[in-house]
Formats: sequence, C-alpha cells, structure tokens
Amino acid sequence: MKSDEVSYPIPPRHDGPGSELERRLEKLARINAALMQRVERSMDQQANAYSLFQTAIGLEGQVRLRTDQLKTALDRLEHVNSELMLARDAAERANRFKTRFFTAVGHDLLQPLHAARLTLSAMLDGEGDREQQRLGGQVDHALSTIEELLKTILDLSKLEAGVTEPQIRLIDVDELFSSVVGDLAPIAQAKGLKLGHRSTRLMVRSDPLMLRRIMQNLVANAVHYTDRGRIRLLARRRGLSVRLEVWDTGPGIPQVERDRIFEEFQRGTASETARVGGFGLGLSIVQRMSEALEHDLGLCSRVGRGSCFTVMAPFATTREPQQPVETHVAPGYGLPASNVLVIENEPTVVDAMRALLMRWGCQVRVAASAEDVEAMFTETPEYSPDLVLADYHLNRGQTGVAVVAELRRRLGVEVPAIVISADRSLTQSSLAAAGSFELLRKPVKPAELRALMRHVITRGA
Repeated sequence: MKSDEVSYPIPPRHDGPGSELERRLEKLARINAALMQRVERSMDQQANAYSLFQTAIGLEGQVRLRTDQLKTALDRLEHVNSELMLARDAAERANRFKTRFFTAVGHDLLQPLHAARLTLSAMLDGEGDREQQRLGGQVDHALSTIEELLKTILDLSKLEAGVTEPQIRLIDVDELFSSVVGDLAPIAQAKGLKLGHRSTRLMVRSDPLMLRRIMQNLVANAVHYTDRGRIRLLARRRGLSVRLEVWDTGPGIPQVERDRIFEEFQRGTASETARVGGFGLGLSIVQRMSEALEHDLGLCSRVGRGSCFTVMAPFATTREPQQPVETHVAPGYGLPASNVLVIENEPTVVDAMRALLMRWGCQVRVAASAEDVEAMFTETPEYSPDLVLADYHLNRGQTGVAVVAELRRRLGVEVPAIVISADRSLTQSSLAAAGSFELLRKPVKPAELRALMRHVITRGA
C-alpha cells in the first residue's frame, strides 16, 4: 500500500431481527400512505358526486318551476288567442252585416233624395222670384252633398268587403277626360278656374266606372283646393302603361301630409283656409279603387306651386267598339207631347215624378207592379205609352226591366224605356243583355232626365 493513501473502515452490516422490523414498518407506512391517499381521493369523489347530486336536484326544481311558469303562460296565451278569435269572428260578422246592410238599403237611402230632387225641380221649374231661386239652389246644393256622401260610403263599404269586382274593358282616354271635364266644368268656371285636357289618342284597359270615379275625384279635389289658375288632364305613354295626370295650381301638399291625405276623414292643412266642406273621403276612394284595379297611384307636389296626381293604367294597343257604360247627354229643353208610363212603387217618388212630368206637358199614368200594368190594360186596352220610366227594384222581387219586357210583349212594339236605379253595380251593358233600355242613376237630375227623355222619344219617332 502506498504511503499517501487513506483507508476508511466499513461499517458492519446488521442483518438481525431489528433491521427486518424496520423494513416492515417502512413498508407498512408506505402502504398506509397509499391507502390514505386512495381514501382521500374516494372521499373527494363522493363529495363531488354529492355536490353534483345536490346541483342536479336544484336544477330539477328550477326546471319544474320554469315548466310550470311556461305552462301557465301557454294556457294564458291560448285563452287570449281564443278571445282574439272570437273577437275576430265577431268583427267579420259585423263587417259582413254592415256590407249587406249598406248594399240592401242603398236603394232606400237614395230614394228620398231622388224624390226630393224631383219635387224641388217641379217647384222651381217655371216662374219664380229671385229669392225663391236662390233658396232652391241652396237646397239643391245640400242634396248634392248628401248624395255624394252616401255614394262614397256605399263605395267604401263595397270595396272593403271585396264585393266590387273590376270589369276590365278598353277605355278611350279622350272620351274619359271629356266626360270628367264636362261634369266639373261648371264648378271650375264658378271659381274662375280653367279646366281642360289635351287630346291623347290613347287607349287603356281598366274598369270604366271605377277609373272614371278615380279621375272625377282627383279633378274635384283639385278644383276644390285651387283658388286661381288652372287644372289640366294629361296622359303620357310610359312603356306598357299610360300615366293619367291631373295637374293643378293649388296650394300644394307638404311632404309630411302626403301619406295621411289618403286616409279616411283626413284633409290637408290647405283645407283650413280653403272654403270647402266634405269629410275627406275622396282620396281614400281613389286609393282603394286604384288598389282594386292594381293601378299605381302617385303624387308630386310643391308647396305654393301646385300638385300632380298620377294613375298608371295598362296601355291598350287596339281600338274596339265598346258599349257605353253610362248614358251622358247634353242638357235639352222642351218635350214633345207624349204619354209617359211611370212604373214606381214609392209614393213620394210617384207624386214628385207626376208633378214634374205634368209641368213638362206629359200625360202621366202610374203603375207600381206587373199586376197594376195588367189591370191598366184590362180597363183601357187601347192605351199605348210613348215612353216608360221604370224603377229597377219594385215590390215582391219584381224588376222594372221584367215589367217593361212583358209590356213590350203585350203591345208587340219596342216601347222606349228608361230604367232608373240606385244600384251602382247595374250598368248599361248589363241592361243591354236584357233588351233596349237607357239607364239613369238615382237621385236623378231633372235636367238630365228631360234631356234623355227628349232623346229617346225623338229617336223612337
């Protein structure tokens, strides 16, 4: 061994019973620690499971509560829906009843006006002082206002119920404009306004009665609100459509009012200064009828300069002969001596019509039904009227058209006849299918009646 090396003593190895016991104790300690860790983990898992269980129970309670609340809300909603359905059904029944009511009583509503106008004309026809004529003119104006209001209400109720179905035909725009201008020219002249239209040579496809009412309302609205200047009717081709235009030099319509004026019972601020009455239904009728016809309605306006209302109607490329929708005759005066048979079931109208016709120099006989006509010819078989004025709706479901047809069969001649009716659905073309009849709307204007009588009698002579 080298001298610089150091040796250390190796401790003796003890393999006795004490060492074995120590090793076992260490092993048991390790096992016990492992078991404790496993127990602790198990306890933690049980705690977590219990916590989840408690959470699940809490969530189940919340779900049950929310379910009960939702069921209560659904029951309440179902109850409200049931009430709404009952209210809707009641409203629909009321609307149908209203429509049937107006349709049924339309004739009766206009009948007193018809009698009043005939009576007034009989009173004023002939000599009378200036004051009497002035008062009569005021009464006639009031009757005209009531007539227009009733017609508007009837039209609105029919449009609302969808019972007015458009009858599409070819329409000559020039004839349409001439008719509307002719009707409103006296009112425009009285205000010092120029009312006219430019020739277009255009044709459109639309319902003649509804389109004429649209244009008439637009022009009447322009005349009412225009104090000076002019109103013009124009038509321009725009692709497959024709734009019908009504221009005026009125006060104009502010932007904020342009939607509101088409609502019922609404008028613009211009009405506050304009000396016009009315209930604000004219433009509402225009919009409803335009929608029914699927004609686009437009408006452009400048405050202080005027307005332009437009209606877009389909362009028609061919001209075809059309049955006239309504008879329009120029005022005429004087009637040849003639025998007139009046078929009318309303006593007030009979009295007014008899007084008016006798003032015009006519010999008048009256019948209220087919049975009265039969009795008349039984008493005087030689009687032959020169003209028949027949109300369309008579008692017990009879019509003046049927009574006149039977009268013509009995006499063997086509006696000239004028049918008078308040039924707006009745048209000249529908009467043409039943025979040769002229049509007048109630309430009848006496001047128009006299002119048409003169035309029919002269034509038949």
